[in-house]
Amino acid sequence: MVRLTLTHVSARYGRRTIVDDVTTPTFHGGQVVALLGPNAAGKSTLFRRILGLVQGQGEVAIEGSDAERPVAYMPQETGAKAVLSVYESVLLARMQGRSLKVQPEDLAQVDRALEELAITSLGERDIGDLSGGQRQLVSAAQALVQEPEILMLDEPTSALDLNRQINLLTVLRRLADERGMLILVALHDLNHALRFTDCAMVIEQGRLIACGATQEVITPALLRQVYRVEARIEPCSKGRPQLIVEEAV
Repeated sequence: MVRLTLTHVSARYGRRTIVDDVTTPTFHGGQVVALLGPNAAGKSTLFRRILGLVQGQGEVAIEGSDAERPVAYMPQETGAKAVLSVYESVLLARMQGRSLKVQPEDLAQVDRALEELAITSLGERDIGDLSGGQRQLVSAAQALVQEPEILMLDEPTSALDLNRQINLLTVLRRLADERGMLILVALHDLNHALRFTDCAMVIEQGRLIACGATQEVITPALLRQVYRVEARIEPCSKGRPQLIVEEAV
């Protein structure tokens, strides 16, 4: 089972440190981990540091993987300039690092990713003609089709309507449970984090403020400190924790 551990991880652009001294427990396949924090906290930079796209001190340790490329990444920016259909773009993502010859299994995985995200009907559409939310789902399909052991998604629900948000997060939850995938997802909706994730990391000004079981991390005290809101967490009629924001402070 794949495992990911960050030890004293930092990230910088030039002389400017964006992420500073992040150390986590070991995350493992089967978990969905929320990366939380206000705007410009350093969440995207931390993802890029894990991928090795930015420099910094510390260690990013990926263990228990036999895959040559165990990590797939869905960035926050999903704009596409290439003149490709949705199907072609997802197939191209599938073939990265593989044989140039497309196999039946490759086509089956593309079909599966489009079906899971309920975007099969977009297959013949050009990416440039899609809405922001549709492009976001295509980007998610491009990541899923690689069959990674670790999947990182940067605010994958930001442009989606509520139905699509719940569908995508339900798919991610099932992939972790059924395939043993480790999923790290940056989110702004803390109720989504409470419902769909096992663990949460909270980043503020580039530093790790809290890390642990999601329902233990998201507390009124943390919301006041990090998000500057007065809030309470109460069980809904089905017993799920529900965040209710009273006011900004």
